[in-house]
Amino acid sequence: MDKSDPKERANKGWKSEPWTLELAGLCRQPGKHDVNELTAKMGGLEQRVYRHRCVEAWSMVVPWDGFPLAKLIALAEPQPDATHVKFTTFFDPKNVPGQRDNDVIPWPYVEGLRLDEAMNELSFIATGIYGKPIPNQNGAPLRLVVPWKYGFKGIKSIVRIEFTKSAPRNSWQLIAPSEYGFYANVNPAVDHPRWTQASERVIGGGVFSGRQKTLRFNGYEKQIASLYQDLDLKKNF
Repeated sequence: MDKSDPKERANKGWKSEPWTLELAGLCRQPGKHDVNELTAKMGGLEQRVYRHRCVEAWSMVVPWDGFPLAKLIALAEPQPDATHVKFTTFFDPKNVPGQRDNDVIPWPYVEGLRLDEAMNELSFIATGIYGKPIPNQNGAPLRLVVPWKYGFKGIKSIVRIEFTKSAPRNSWQLIAPSEYGFYANVNPAVDHPRWTQASERVIGGGVFSGRQKTLRFNGYEKQIASLYQDLDLKKNF
């Protein structure tokens, strides 16, 4: 895993170009793409209605517009030794005051998936939400959506996707490794150290709806359980 110091990483001076997505690392087709042209390259927009489960034990249903992550990966043509995908958010501390402080969150924000997870049919790049272009606060221009994982895996404002041969260490692992793992699969059998994950509060369910039982993999077990057949999900949370 990438164990570089977050402050050192943030101070290297890397700054994203606005509205550009870079494909990099172990791929045959590296390069930069205008975000506004990506939708056409991906064959147009799709709508996906997914359950969203936050690690803080609440859930809701969200309609997204966008395209399958697998199509973007196909555009990059990963090399045979690529096993993981590293996602990096935009980094512009000059114009974003919150990114000037690296004491809490290591900027730029980083997330990661195994390549087979990223290629799964459910993995999605969102460009819109509720039928409208996705606003800044929801992750414009590109946001990752992996509905069988806790919401913090859905990195916002992606500007770089890198193919690697080891698992990237994501930002929340750096911040609190005992609380947030690399996989972050929704699992009612593995509690967060400070609260249960066996049940959840449904946003929009009404005052008297109470809590409901959390579904393994957020209800998407049929589509993705085969990815983890030989993995101890209590150890690899």
